[in-house]
Amino acid sequence: MQFPESWLREFCNPPIGTQELADVLTMAGLEVEELRPVAPPFSQVVVAQVLEVAKHPNADRLNVCQVDAGTGQTLNIVCGAPNVRPGIKVPCALVGAELPPGEDGKPFRIKLGKLRGVESQGMLCSARELKLSDDHGGLLILEDDAPVGRDLREYLRLDDVLFTLKLTPNLAHCLSVYGVAREVSALTGAPLKQPAFPPVPVSNDARLPVRIEAPDLCGRFSGRVIRNVNPKARTPAWMVERLERCGQRSVSALVDISNYVMFELGRPSHIFDFDKIHGGLIVRWGREGERLKLLNGNTVELDDKVGVIADEKEVESLAGIMGGDATAVSDDTRNIYVEAAFWWPQAVAGRSRRYNFSTEAGHRFERGVDPALTVEHIERISQLVLEICGGEAGPMDDQVVNVPQRQPVTLRVARAAKVIGMPVTQAQCADVFRRLGLEFAEGDGTLTVTPPSWRFDLQIEEDLIEEVIRIIGYQQLPDTAPLGPIQPRVRTESQRGLHLVRRALAALGYQETVNFSFVEERWERDFAGNDHPIRLLNPIASSLSVMRSSLIGSLVQVLKFNLARKASRVRVFEAGRVFLRDDSVADSDTTVAGLRQPLRVCGLAYGPAAPLQWGVEDRLVDFYDVKGELEQLFAPLQPRFVAAEHPAFHPGRCAAIELDGQVVGHVGELHPRWRQAYELAHAPVVFEVDAEALQRRPVPAYRPIPRLQAVTRDLAFIVSERVRHDALIEAVQAAPTGGLVRNVTLFDVYKPKAATADIGLDERSVALRVELLDENVTLTDERIDAAIQAIVDTLVSRLGARLRG
Repeated sequence: MQFPESWLREFCNPPIGTQELADVLTMAGLEVEELRPVAPPFSQVVVAQVLEVAKHPNADRLNVCQVDAGTGQTLNIVCGAPNVRPGIKVPCALVGAELPPGEDGKPFRIKLGKLRGVESQGMLCSARELKLSDDHGGLLILEDDAPVGRDLREYLRLDDVLFTLKLTPNLAHCLSVYGVAREVSALTGAPLKQPAFPPVPVSNDARLPVRIEAPDLCGRFSGRVIRNVNPKARTPAWMVERLERCGQRSVSALVDISNYVMFELGRPSHIFDFDKIHGGLIVRWGREGERLKLLNGNTVELDDKVGVIADEKEVESLAGIMGGDATAVSDDTRNIYVEAAFWWPQAVAGRSRRYNFSTEAGHRFERGVDPALTVEHIERISQLVLEICGGEAGPMDDQVVNVPQRQPVTLRVARAAKVIGMPVTQAQCADVFRRLGLEFAEGDGTLTVTPPSWRFDLQIEEDLIEEVIRIIGYQQLPDTAPLGPIQPRVRTESQRGLHLVRRALAALGYQETVNFSFVEERWERDFAGNDHPIRLLNPIASSLSVMRSSLIGSLVQVLKFNLARKASRVRVFEAGRVFLRDDSVADSDTTVAGLRQPLRVCGLAYGPAAPLQWGVEDRLVDFYDVKGELEQLFAPLQPRFVAAEHPAFHPGRCAAIELDGQVVGHVGELHPRWRQAYELAHAPVVFEVDAEALQRRPVPAYRPIPRLQAVTRDLAFIVSERVRHDALIEAVQAAPTGGLVRNVTLFDVYKPKAATADIGLDERSVALRVELLDENVTLTDERIDAAIQAIVDTLVSRLGARLRG
């Protein structure tokens, strides 16, 4: 909502400056989105009258004007405006004047000069040159009664500021200048000028019959006939100025009066051409198949969900939103019907959006407009109509059928203090309600408020608590330290931050996602085998009803979202908390009793192993691709991957990730059952790991470069298919070699297509490269042979291996 500060101060003028007033409103919840001067700075521009106009002797498009600017002498001014003529009054920039900056950002100074040989002692100005509007069709012509020589800023009241408020839907009572002034009075204690509504004299007995058939649409309908108005009357300059500064262009006197009262008092109204109404008016719900051409030129289809005002022949108006074109006032109008009604907010809300437009009237009615003052506001409109357009007013017709009955709301002072977070007394609460004009009754520690007719937002105790702190001032809230201790927790040198883990995953081609911690119950059963998840008492949606104990379901949902948008290769991960029942957890500053909330990192790979290119074979990502990426992620630690089972993974393609003998996560292909249930073309490879394990970073232990040379030996064994790679490595390292084994690597695996003399069907050949080193003395052949024999013996005894010839 936009309005000029001067209009606001006519109703309430607190002894504070513009910026302080804006701060007071903002802190009270009426956010001042913008403060903007009505006009940019300029000086020495006065009201002047053109006395004579003659053609320039040396230029066809210029005129030489004799101008009275109130300086005591007639000025000679060269002007090229097409609308210059003798007798008009226009702005004149005197010599030495500074006009608003141009495109270069510098003020434009008026100097004494010559144009085509004729001296010009000033400049006659357009609205565009003064940056008052974009109109550049000619000079800005002022009213005939404008005093010559008066400073233009003073005459046009340009030293004013436009306030733009960003109001929340509960502040419908502030959608008018008077409504904002009422708040300013309550906030500052400055007196409020109450508007007066004296009845206008009744000069005729004309009435328009009105029947309300839908009391759930219209609760009150007031109106009167005014005869013999002059629709061509000119809207006064002061009214045009205020409407423009509220962002509303002037249309005609009758329309401007209706709009003016809406901005002044918050009362949308409508003026019908009385002679175009057939019979009387009927207030009802629309009917299927009815059509209405609106004032904006649109023709809309109606139904029984839209309220209308109709006459005996057709629909004439969209109730509470916009009038119809058929009964609109025009230059031929002689008799009018002024209507002001109370439309139930729920009967108006959302109707404008159905037709893809919005109106100032609909914006107010769907939030709530005071039903108690329809008659008074019609008196205000009638007064302005008679003053500006003339006419003869008829008697007032007022029908009250179903207005809101305000239910008392009780405020408990102790409850208010608890919610606000600082002590408040009953006297303070009573003072707030008194300043807001709310009627209340006091009890022992309570105040029971009966909301006034203009406050649709006061319905529950919390609404009253908000009013208390809003008027007392949010800035009065104490700066109280949080109850929970906040202590820095410094990571040890053997830990890395979770951000580095994220960066490492991003470097491997994964993109991070962030998902809700509450998930579908089905995900918990499918991917975590959790039949008793932690349930939410008040979920934001019925499908998001439990807390997650695994991140896998969230990533599968992200995968489906991407596949639906034709993504063929997906690499995503999430780092977040999961929520597990654990009776051993006690309450502390970081924990909740009975709940364990560990951080986990989960990743998912789907589609081709590598982006499409000519140099790499096109194949789907598999278990070993992701296993290799996990090894990079854990480096320099070396986790073990042990065959395991998990509810989410393929029974034969799943491994537990072990670190120092403890399981820290799982990796594997998604179970075929879930791949089919979630409609995936092929199985993604997924891993989920405790974040704490990934954050381990051993402190480097530096060792000198060996002075002696290492010795390598290659050994080939025939072993059973059941022998694992890690069992081979462990057996070599466990052999009694006296600590000579420095490194062992499996570098070849061979399995013939059919059984041979050496290798059976359930056997394979593996080749190991063993590196031996003694850092103190050179190895002799005897020691090397003994170490190799010890390795061979250990493999034979432990794993049933035999040396391949």
